[in-house]
Amino acid sequence: MGFRFGGKYGHLDHGGACPCHNPQAQKLFARINAGISRRSVLKGIAASLAAPALGAVSPAFAQASARPLLLRNVGIFDGTGSALIHGQGVLVEGDRTRARVRAADALSAAGVIARGGPTRLPGMIAAHGHPILAAISQVGAMPADVPYVHLVAAQEAERTVLRGFTTVRDVGGPSFALKRAIDERRIAGPRIYPSGAMISQTSGHGDFRMRTELPRAPQTDLSGAEQAGISAIADGEAEVLRRVREQLMLGASQIKIMGGGGVSSSFDPIDSLQYTEAEMKAAVAAAADWGTYVCIHAYTSAAVRRALACGVKSIEHGQLVDEETVKRMVDADAWWSIQPFLADEDANVKPSPEQRAQQDQIAEGTVRAIELGKQHKVKMALGTDILFSPTGTASQGRQLAKFARWYDNAEVLRMLTSGNADLMGLSGPRNPYPAKLGRIEAGAYADLLVVDGDPLQDISLIADPERTLVLVMKDGRVHRNTLPA
Repeated sequence: MGFRFGGKYGHLDHGGACPCHNPQAQKLFARINAGISRRSVLKGIAASLAAPALGAVSPAFAQASARPLLLRNVGIFDGTGSALIHGQGVLVEGDRTRARVRAADALSAAGVIARGGPTRLPGMIAAHGHPILAAISQVGAMPADVPYVHLVAAQEAERTVLRGFTTVRDVGGPSFALKRAIDERRIAGPRIYPSGAMISQTSGHGDFRMRTELPRAPQTDLSGAEQAGISAIADGEAEVLRRVREQLMLGASQIKIMGGGGVSSSFDPIDSLQYTEAEMKAAVAAAADWGTYVCIHAYTSAAVRRALACGVKSIEHGQLVDEETVKRMVDADAWWSIQPFLADEDANVKPSPEQRAQQDQIAEGTVRAIELGKQHKVKMALGTDILFSPTGTASQGRQLAKFARWYDNAEVLRMLTSGNADLMGLSGPRNPYPAKLGRIEAGAYADLLVVDGDPLQDISLIADPERTLVLVMKDGRVHRNTLPA
């Protein structure tokens, strides 16, 4: 069967104004669920991801250099410092940065890319994303075959790289095939740290069934969303263990569970607590047995405190927590993965007064949460959480630049590079990309951006990548180069 959402996935947009709650989206999911078998979905995914390999080779892959490359005459932000480094060049060999060398050095074996003025920085990392469903609108998806949805995701993957995001942590969705196609260089795209299906209790934030589908009986088929790999409903310790282990078998680098309600959800109010401590500890134990961690969807203090007590290591959202809970995050050495859910031009319009009031509550909570996180020195990770928004995906850099309201420009860039990279490394032996990310140093992946200007002085440069990113390199391969010859 295809996939179908119910009326509750409000956290996957700006402030929870999730477009998948409306009647049009529900019709889409019902149509897909009724008309497509699980086998056809799997075949369609494979065919859609393989399709780019059957045609002309993407220019992004045609520009891998056969010899080392030396980039000279640029200031370097190395991902960890507070100022630009001058007088050095960056030598790239294969998919790694070999060394930083004196800019004056002439290396006859290396091709030279040189230009005065711009700034070089590591590829940026998005800590919270959903690559499969971010870039297709509900209107565009309604008449579409499921393979078309995955083709759109493949196209968006390349656009993501061209915006300067060379790594994404996917916190829910069937992105395993997309990740494989990117890693095999069949299509262009960012590195993906996949969570696989979101693990949810019955009536939880990942239970997308309608009321008419209840109750579930032993002989009942999995729901459409479960069969598509978007979510996995699990009740009781044994079921939680099974579903977590299934995602690890598929290749999850970390596990995502749902610990509380959503802003626009029909059946799970935002203040609801989801998963008992025993169930939550089962998920954490199963992940820990594989050397990795659990991240959790949670907004409220009660949900976050329960998660921390059970050993969860990454809080997703958390805009409604109080100061005492923030202190507990620090004591637990947990990460806080937060998004700029603000009542501004990037927020979706809410259809009802009640939803708009909740949106305002989340926006106010976002401001307070970021201030508390900074005050108590929580390990903050930055992402956007965009869903069903072809125009919204282009705002990725602009949204993240908003964090400069609270942090200086260098701090924002550090969080988007080496900071988010440290969170990726929490996957331990399940980390699919073991070399260093988010840094320009010897041995790190050669994910490098050249910005026409100094983002340490003007963070808005990351908001307009089409104009300001003059070179994008991932794995030592040039995806964009508008530098003069």
